[in-house]
Amino acid sequence: MNKLSIALAAALFSATGSAYALDQADPLQPAAAKPACGGELEPWFNGLIAEAKAAGVGEKGLNELLKASMDDKVLQRDRAQGVFNQTFLTFSSRMVSDYRLKQGAANLKKYADTFARAEAEYGVQGPVIAAFWGLETDYGAVQGDFDTLNSLLTLSFDCRRPELFRPQLIALLKLFDKGVVDSKTTGAWAGEIGQTQLLPTVYLERGVDGDGDGKVDLKNSAPDVIMTTARFLHDLGWRKSEPWLEEVKLTKELPWENALRTNRLPHSKWSEWGVTGMKGPLGPDDGDASLLLPMGRKGPAFLSYANFDIFVEWNKSIIYATTAAYFATRLAGAGPLEPTTPETGLTPDQMKELQTKLAARGHDMGPKIDGVFGILTRDAVREEQMRLGLPADSWPTPELLGKL
Repeated sequence: MNKLSIALAAALFSATGSAYALDQADPLQPAAAKPACGGELEPWFNGLIAEAKAAGVGEKGLNELLKASMDDKVLQRDRAQGVFNQTFLTFSSRMVSDYRLKQGAANLKKYADTFARAEAEYGVQGPVIAAFWGLETDYGAVQGDFDTLNSLLTLSFDCRRPELFRPQLIALLKLFDKGVVDSKTTGAWAGEIGQTQLLPTVYLERGVDGDGDGKVDLKNSAPDVIMTTARFLHDLGWRKSEPWLEEVKLTKELPWENALRTNRLPHSKWSEWGVTGMKGPLGPDDGDASLLLPMGRKGPAFLSYANFDIFVEWNKSIIYATTAAYFATRLAGAGPLEPTTPETGLTPDQMKELQTKLAARGHDMGPKIDGVFGILTRDAVREEQMRLGLPADSWPTPELLGKL
């Protein structure tokens, strides 16, 4: 099998561990049964070839697959994702930089016609597309240097998430067959390709030729990137002409347990509880909204609308999703965040201690205590705050840790 070394594979895949979920999956793909993984490499690889043939992969794609090799650096990245241990303020201040704001504005102007066409055809506003474009690759400047084929082969053999990556590997081979990308294609460690880091299934099934040259080039063509990203967001369920996120002020105590992303209420209700816009009373309803407090009741506060769920579909991390949505509001003309003084949060070690205590109380902490402040931890924190009579704003503090 050429470069596929059984000894190398055994060394690479003996490690175990857990990491944060893939930065961006393709939720439009049907859930797949967990395929065979690990074990002896040769029978696994033969099974992969048979599956690829059955899926319609041609000679070109199969020949490239035979040249693939495992990459231990991919697993190292997969096991060591610590970026989302940062707080929202830390992460957003780094990611929504002056440079990205200026470049975003410049690209919105430079490609104004394409953004207008994207909104007309798919209903997605230009600043939303530009925000993902800037966060993912600095508008195409940093697209990743991992060999995409090797990355997806490695992650398909690994037993942590083969059901996610094996379909992406098959889709990549089909892209080879079609000549859309070649075997030297590089991108992110998890197999995403192009200027908005889309997975091969998205590239294959939703790629749009935005510049009319007869091909879809997500690595080099900005119009292709803009139109394809707009189509993907549309297919995820984006609601045309509707808002996604709005920074607000909190003027008094409110029933904090209602500050839940899935608890959407009309503006009139939030106004009754003392929520105002940044320049005065909330405007007319733009659809029901939920109160989003990424760092608790004393930190930044937002109303999030149904379109915010699309940011979460793009990336399951609330920190990333909120940062991307906030970035899009800035590109759409909103001002910077209002200064706040959030309560002191927890260190990664304290977060692991908290998760251990929450698990002991019967809360689901996922497959492993990882110190990442994700949705499961946030929900459990809120429940324990309510039980203890603390403000249930879902923000873990040393006080809560001490009371547990």
